[in-house]
Amino acid sequence: MVETEVLVIGAGVAGMVAALELAREGVEVLLLHRSHDRGQSNTRWAQGGIIYTGSGDSPDLLARDIETAGAGLTYPPAARVLAEEGPRRVREILIDRYHVPFDHGSDGDFDITEEGAHSIPRILHCDDRTGLRIFEALIAAVEGEPRIHLRRAWTAIDLLTLSHHSREPLDVYAPNTCVGAYVLDRETGQVETVLARETVLATGGLGQLFLHTTNPRGARGDGIAMAYRAGARLLNLEFIQFHPTALYLPPHPRFLISESMRGEGARLVLAGGEEFMQRHHQLGSLAPRDVVARAIHAEMLASDSPCVYLDITHKDPDWVRHRFPGIHGECLRMGLDITRQPIPVVPAAHYSCGGVATDVDGRTTIDRLWAAGEVACTGLHGANRLASTSLLEGLVFGWRVAAGIRARLGDSATRRFPVIDPWVNETESYDPALILQDWLTIKYTMWNYVGLARTHKRLHRARQILRELQTEVENFYARTRIDDDLIGLRNGVQAALAVLYAAMQNHTSRGCHYLADEATPMPHFVSRD
Repeated sequence: MVETEVLVIGAGVAGMVAALELAREGVEVLLLHRSHDRGQSNTRWAQGGIIYTGSGDSPDLLARDIETAGAGLTYPPAARVLAEEGPRRVREILIDRYHVPFDHGSDGDFDITEEGAHSIPRILHCDDRTGLRIFEALIAAVEGEPRIHLRRAWTAIDLLTLSHHSREPLDVYAPNTCVGAYVLDRETGQVETVLARETVLATGGLGQLFLHTTNPRGARGDGIAMAYRAGARLLNLEFIQFHPTALYLPPHPRFLISESMRGEGARLVLAGGEEFMQRHHQLGSLAPRDVVARAIHAEMLASDSPCVYLDITHKDPDWVRHRFPGIHGECLRMGLDITRQPIPVVPAAHYSCGGVATDVDGRTTIDRLWAAGEVACTGLHGANRLASTSLLEGLVFGWRVAAGIRARLGDSATRRFPVIDPWVNETESYDPALILQDWLTIKYTMWNYVGLARTHKRLHRARQILRELQTEVENFYARTRIDDDLIGLRNGVQAALAVLYAAMQNHTSRGCHYLADEATPMPHFVSRD
């Protein structure tokens, strides 16, 4: 058994900032990262940039852009928090404290660029590796902080709550309260009972539920599934943002082609070189992501093409190589020179605009459980996320979670640790082929039926498939020796169902939740089981 003041599950920007801010105040933190690979984080792969501030900018203007992109569903207090606090946190945490090497122009000032649906240029970047540079700065600080105990290859299995796990029978009458988690140490194969006064979910997204995604392998909805089983409220999960431009070079995996490339003048074209985005939106290639993704999808169907193209060959080759070294190098490795050839692209699942419901301080509906980053939903993104808000969201709300926890730790009521039954492991081994096949079922079902364009018939079919699969997976899980793959499969099918149920319950086509048959009355679905 392990006891800690604060347990942080997830080591992306939100989890690391929360852990670092708490450690600076003398708090002992156990920070978990489920992978052996320190780079298995959505933060690591974020390319474009992070919102800062531009000439003539203001919190009002930024908040308005966030709300406009959110298609009328953004929660105004959340947008106001990000707009007012965001640039200040970038300056004091990333620039002044951890010295993230953001790019500068020839005049010595920061090189500020523009991205889709922003009214002015306000994006800081580190060429096209912004997430990587932020990640490197934060992980170096984490590894040098003695109050942060970083555990790699530790996978959270389930959140511990008083009502579900305490040996004290009367705890079933207590408010729903999180007291830690069961965690698998992948090195030893042992399951640890981790008790914590406060627990933070910062597990990232769920793009791996879909056949095509820009997300790394670990983005399988673990936090969503654990929170669901613990009884937390989930919010806006139907709004899955598909990035319009992922590299399409089979058999290579999808690779994100940053939106900042369109901000710098790259044009979306068909195979013959014809630009098409003006037919779909007045902002053309800089339209909101959901509009661009659906436009590409429509053009692919109309032309019976497997992809469209992003063309930046009209720019100076040396400039392209300097501005987008990561994209240029990765494409070149696959045999494509983006200075001479247009880039074949398709939409891919990129970001979950919804998640575990929190207030603007990161509190969930479960006492002593907090959430920040992509796994959380403050309502900031509404029905569609504004470009380059993701890194800023993790930074701002990771900081706010730490501030809220600091205030709570002085309360003696949070000091009680209940007696928890130790984990009992099963001994039956599993066939990896079964795990692989079940994941393919999830990915194809979500892509074909709960993807860019949805209909009530497709959602019905998905429910039938996923419910049957979940029953089989839970039976499989109950009798099989635990490991990371099995944990991920169980969480994946649960997270997929959570997204599906949210889509079935929302009858309004808006933002990332696009109903192709929105004029057709859809039956009401209230079950979450």
